[in-house]
Amino acid sequence: MNTTTPSKLERILAAGHLAVTSECGPPRGCNGNVVAEKARSIGDYVDAINVTDNQTAVVRMCSLASCIRIKQMGLEPVLQMVTRDRNRIGIQSDIMGAASFDIHNILCLTGDHQSFGDHPEAANVFDMDSTQLIQTVKLMRDEGRLLSGFEMKDCPKMFIGAAENPFADPFEIRVSRLAKKVAAGAQFIQTQCIYNMDKFKRWMQGVVDRGLHEKVYILAGLTPMKGVGMAKYMKNRVPGMDVPDDIIKRLSGVPKEKQAEEGINICIEQIQELKEVKGINGFHIMAIEWEEKVPEIVERAGLYPRPRVD
Repeated sequence: MNTTTPSKLERILAAGHLAVTSECGPPRGCNGNVVAEKARSIGDYVDAINVTDNQTAVVRMCSLASCIRIKQMGLEPVLQMVTRDRNRIGIQSDIMGAASFDIHNILCLTGDHQSFGDHPEAANVFDMDSTQLIQTVKLMRDEGRLLSGFEMKDCPKMFIGAAENPFADPFEIRVSRLAKKVAAGAQFIQTQCIYNMDKFKRWMQGVVDRGLHEKVYILAGLTPMKGVGMAKYMKNRVPGMDVPDDIIKRLSGVPKEKQAEEGINICIEQIQELKEVKGINGFHIMAIEWEEKVPEIVERAGLYPRPRVD
């Protein structure tokens, strides 16, 4: 694994600590204070903060501008970049721009199809997929070259990440998909949010069996449920999501006003269980528009205070 980048997140992982990341969804407007307030509320409890890139294909303030704001606050951003909206010219340009502001983490994504968002008539780009984006960042960082062959004087020092969904069908190819991204240059993985613990453990066993846990850092994704309505929606309406019936039954078994608290309890229990799974290097807490709960989750899970690295 590359340990030459100045990424704080990479240094945390390289030192053997369980990393904690979370994320901020930028606003559907121009008020940068929205991002600042979210980042400020979780900054002391996480090692890095992802900024989503027009998630679900809905127009929001751009990830790069939001990451710059977070960086200027003295916090560690993770630039999420989807290939849906940019060709290779725009992608390489934005990577250079991020590096110029000392943003050293990138999460490479393909992105949700525009038909799911608020501009379904928009033309997509998809000039490359997430694996090719990983390769592009690696080429720029390690060889100082653009895809055109042009040699740069200053290379972007990026810690390269990718996402992986252990639950999508067909399950049998999920480890091979991870292996492909690792071979392309991915150094850390943030997974889809986990509810089916047994299936996730089977995926992780496949990861360990292939020795991939020695080549890439894996951060287990977690999203606390606000209530049984959210659980049913994610089970029935969100592609690639696997929410077991026992989660829905447990949330249904408490009064409505207690369901959010129970959702947080489930999340914390999952973290404690995942700490014992071989190959897990940390946790990515996606508290969707519920960032104020991240400190409680991190504290109660025994992950606070966060370790310091030079």
